[in-house]
Parts: sequence; C-alpha cells; structure tokens
Amino acid sequence: MRAFEAGATVVRRDVHRTGRVWSEQALRVLADTDEALVTACAPGAEARWPALYARARDEGDRSVRAEAFEALATGEWELADAVWQETDLLLWKPPTAWFSINAFFVPDNEGERRLRNWYVNFEHPTRRHRIGFDTEHRAVNDARAQVMAMLAERTGVFAQAERWAAWAWKPTWPTPRLPRPTAATEGFVPS
Repeated sequence: MRAFEAGATVVRRDVHRTGRVWSEQALRVLADTDEALVTACAPGAEARWPALYARARDEGDRSVRAEAFEALATGEWELADAVWQETDLLLWKPPTAWFSINAFFVPDNEGERRLRNWYVNFEHPTRRHRIGFDTEHRAVNDARAQVMAMLAERTGVFAQAERWAAWAWKPTWPTPRLPRPTAATEGFVPS
C-alpha cells in the first residue's frame, strides 16, 4: 500500500485477538518513510474506546477499569466515542516492528509543551488499510528485547531523541477526526 501523505488523518485501530476492533484513534501523519510511520495527535482528537474504559476514565473508578479489562479478556465490549485529553502524542511506528514508541508532551510553566515521558507499546506490526493501520498485541518478548537494544545503543527513534523531544504540535493544524463508523468498517480487519 502506498505511503500516507504528511498532514493526512489516519486511524490507528487496536484489534483484539478475536478480530474485533477495541480502540480507534485519529492521528495526523507527520512522516511515512521506510524507517517509520510517524503520527501525532493533540487534545481534542477523536477516539473510540470500550465504553467501560471510557466510563472508568471519566469517573476515576478503578473497579470499573478492572471490569473493562475483564470485558476485553472475554471479547465482550461496545465502543464509545471519546476525546484525547491532556497530552500531545507523538507516535513512532517502524513498519515491521512488534512495538510503537510514543512520546507524551504536556504544558510547562511558560505555556509551551515539554516532553513528559516516553512509552513503548508492544503490538503487532502495522497492517495498513484504506483509512489507517491496525495493530494486534502479541509476541512481546522479542519486541521488548529489540526496544531495549535500541535504547541502549541509541538507534532508531532514540538516535534522534533530542530532535523528537523538541517536537511540538502546531496550533494551526486541524484536530484529527475519526470517520463515522459504518456496519462495513466496524469489524473490518484486513487479511
């Protein structure tokens, strides 16, 4: 599949082992190269999460969060509309890697944004489709070792960590939006 254009909105979908979509997130493409698909979002970007997880976030109720994870384990959940909050997200996804590397940015005392933390998400290599890409969460041990080697050797995204730490969401960029779900795309998983 051809590369995504810089500035385009794509949808990242996390796909459960049953083939059902369990989360969607609208992201802005920053770059799509042989090295990585680099995307981002800011507060206000649209998402869809399991309804119980959204309720747990809204209410701060840890017991509802546990219930949400139980529903995920059994494959029984409904998606609810949600909005990305609080952080700017920069997501770096090598095309064949079993992980993505995420950087989260928050406001600092001068009204600018600063890097709060890096986060590694272990997931299936990207499966591209017309509106974005899918991941599945398996084979994490090999991926964990690969990321730890990248960090220790300062390769991949960590070779340019200072550059990415200085990244900032441009206020002129439109907020990423999800396409409205249709019966044809709700459970779609590319082969």
